[in-house]
Amino acid sequence: MSSTWKTIKRWSWRALKAIVLLSVVGGVIYWMRFAPVSVIAHSIQRDSIVAEVMGTGTLEARVAATISPKISGRIGEVLVDQGDRVSVGDVLVRLDDEELKQQVAIAQANVEAAAAAIDRLKTDKNRATAVFEQAQKSHDRVRALIEQNAVSHDDVDKSTEALAVAIVGISRAEAGIAEGQKELVSAEKTLEYHRARLQDTEIRTPFDGLIVKRSREPGDVVVPGSSMLTLISTDELWISAWVDETEMSRVRQGQVARVLFRSEPDRSYPGTVARLGREADRETREFIVDIRVLELPENWAVGQRAEAMIEVAEKADAIVLPAKLLVNRSGESGVFVNAEGVARWKPVTAGLRSRDSLEVLEGLQPGDVVVIPTDPQAALRQGQSIVTP
Repeated sequence: MSSTWKTIKRWSWRALKAIVLLSVVGGVIYWMRFAPVSVIAHSIQRDSIVAEVMGTGTLEARVAATISPKISGRIGEVLVDQGDRVSVGDVLVRLDDEELKQQVAIAQANVEAAAAAIDRLKTDKNRATAVFEQAQKSHDRVRALIEQNAVSHDDVDKSTEALAVAIVGISRAEAGIAEGQKELVSAEKTLEYHRARLQDTEIRTPFDGLIVKRSREPGDVVVPGSSMLTLISTDELWISAWVDETEMSRVRQGQVARVLFRSEPDRSYPGTVARLGREADRETREFIVDIRVLELPENWAVGQRAEAMIEVAEKADAIVLPAKLLVNRSGESGVFVNAEGVARWKPVTAGLRSRDSLEVLEGLQPGDVVVIPTDPQAALRQGQSIVTP
């Protein structure tokens, strides 16, 4: 009797533990499956939606120039700094010009000497011309006298020789003048060359713009092609954005766009598609779209990163669903809706997509209430009880 009682007691204890365990497990299962989950609700409505294609790129200037000298030299002054606006013709940099000024002065003196030499040669020609005229008159008199047998043949020969010498004198004077004029032209060209080099010591602005980079300081030695300043035109700035090649057929020149700079991610700036690239990157499979920025932030910098959203399609009356409410479940896209306090799964077919929302072609109707858990870590299940805060 005693052993039977012990056996009954042992089995009763085991049964009690099993009942308690099943109760706990059942309670946990019930709580997990049927306990109400706090959710955020969104009522589906009809609204307009704009489909956008996104590209990431940098802010660039369409017109930019590297300011460098035409001649070698030492920088004497840098008259501008980065951030300065300049106008066409403004002096940006001056090179040391003392040596070039001396070369100009020497070249000027050579021009004056060549001009003085020409004046002297012209005087020599005038003298040779006077000698010729006198020899011509003398020769004419001798020829007249020889017809009267009043002079000898020796006198005729002497007058002829004197006339020939006078003619040679004029030719020599004219040749000297021609040579002097060539020397004057050469001296003037040399002067012009040195003056141009002297002017090249002042580096001026080729167009109105903004200095975005300063690379040199006074005392630096520069050569042609070396960068001193970087100048851009602010008349046309654009985002050179990389867009996936699968979107190529939807992007057109002139489409409206908006630009989001990473310095101001909550604000977009208007833009328009300026041109399309005609070469795709063979690794990333993206192509360049240049988007003209119509308005800029107060603070901006060439090369800063930005996202460009290009409007490729628009629908005025669509069933619109916030993109964050869409759930992927076992490879199927859909949402949970509030069906009288219970979460019900509905597959969704999407149409146009914008950055924050999408068009619902099938699966939802205006007035449906889509829900997601208040806790981002939680997950809804079919038939689970839900409650809104």
